[in-house]
Amino acid sequence: MERLQTAIEKARAQRDQAAPATPAAPQPQQPAAAPARQGVANPAPPAQSQEAWEALEEMRVSRKHMMRNRITAFEPGINCAPFDLLRTRLLQRAKQNGWQRVALVSPHSGCGKSTTAANLAFSLSRQQNLRSIIFDFDLRRAGLTAILGQRPPQGIAEVLEQKTPFSEQGRRLGTNIAFGLNNGAKVANPSEILQSPKTSEALDDIAAQYTPDIMLFDLPPLMASDDNFGFLQNVDCALIMVAAEKTPMSQIDVAERQVADLTNVMGIVLNKCRYTSGAHGHEYDYY
Repeated sequence: MERLQTAIEKARAQRDQAAPATPAAPQPQQPAAAPARQGVANPAPPAQSQEAWEALEEMRVSRKHMMRNRITAFEPGINCAPFDLLRTRLLQRAKQNGWQRVALVSPHSGCGKSTTAANLAFSLSRQQNLRSIIFDFDLRRAGLTAILGQRPPQGIAEVLEQKTPFSEQGRRLGTNIAFGLNNGAKVANPSEILQSPKTSEALDDIAAQYTPDIMLFDLPPLMASDDNFGFLQNVDCALIMVAAEKTPMSQIDVAERQVADLTNVMGIVLNKCRYTSGAHGHEYDYY
């Protein structure tokens, strides 16, 4: 992890040194933080929000299917420690900055983004005082939906186009987690849907009606299409997922700059790392 951070800082320094000199005022090394997204007006009263939450159809998941898909946070224990740590740091940063909508992005496919989103969902479910909604916004592949083994009658795209209310499409897991999933059907115009004003309105309506503390969005890879670029201005921040020994530093640097142009970068998560000892290891069973 230290080497990753050092490499990122080195890439930033090289990028700044390579920039041509101009008579204009010097620019900061980091891209300017995206402006804070306006909060949702007139949220539902607590009783009405709780009633809407409980009215969502309950979702059933198979433990065997979860274990097969490496959803180790499905149940508490030593195997879920890394995701519990990520969950806690995410919640701390969100609270410090007043962030609610968090996107998960990656430079390329295969970084474990959807698997991380599913694990975070189960880790968040153990925070009983918080409500979270997790959305599968990869309208081209529906990775999160497949990982969870679900196939709702309507896809989340129909909610974003305001053809189906979230009250009919959303699924509730336990008492404090809800999902907006795809149904596997091919979406003809995903990029146009994600950057449509209707999508922004639909998300504001969901936030106002269900008053979630965290809204987590599983988005497609940055290099795959323009879907991310059309949508990221609708979130408060983004976590960038990268794969150890697979994602080159050049792609991490580009991804960080692209995301920072549109929203706040919450952090970079090194996934699929084979080395879990040392400064960033875990001693879950020390007691």
